[in-house]
Amino acid sequence: MPPKGNLYIISAPSGAGKTSLVRALMERMDGLAFSVSHTTRPPRPGEVDGRDYHFVDHAAFEAMIEEGAFLEYARVFDNYYGTARASVEAELVAGRDVFLDIDWQGARQVRGVWPEAAGIFVLPPSREALEARLRGRGQDSDEVIARRMRDAVSESAHYNEYDYLIINEDFDTAVAELGAIVQAGRLRLARQEAAHAGRIAALLASEG
Repeated sequence: MPPKGNLYIISAPSGAGKTSLVRALMERMDGLAFSVSHTTRPPRPGEVDGRDYHFVDHAAFEAMIEEGAFLEYARVFDNYYGTARASVEAELVAGRDVFLDIDWQGARQVRGVWPEAAGIFVLPPSREALEARLRGRGQDSDEVIARRMRDAVSESAHYNEYDYLIINEDFDTAVAELGAIVQAGRLRLARQEAAHAGRIAALLASEG
């Protein structure tokens, strides 16, 4: 049976690039999983059920809340978003390291029920760089950009609640730093003992 994987919470202000970092690392490193959240909002053009989100109706989501099925959930305006416990646990039991892409409020909920989860916060190198990234999407008005910038600064103020901090100035460097965090987690004693129990036992066995 594979050793149990590690759970990582990754948070960042919108536009800092956390999702791109995780997806790039998954292309370079085996044994990683990206948790797919449940939501009651309708799919946007190009989104695929089960890949981008698990799209469910309000009744189904609220039934899952009653069952205690979520590690964390929140209501944002008229829609719910949440991380299902069962799917995360299945990935961890299979030995994969799991990333939860959630905000600081969701992170607090997860740490309340899963204190061993490691938190990673991603910051942009500057306000100017963040605004340039948000404008580069070409989708929002100046008013929306201004609101997103205010939200980003508010979100960023919670960076010190996390265990690791990555400044996403150079993308490849940031991916390598994220990979280093995951690799260090895989080398922790408990996981190495589980992975190499037979080898360790043979090495330490008495010759008599």
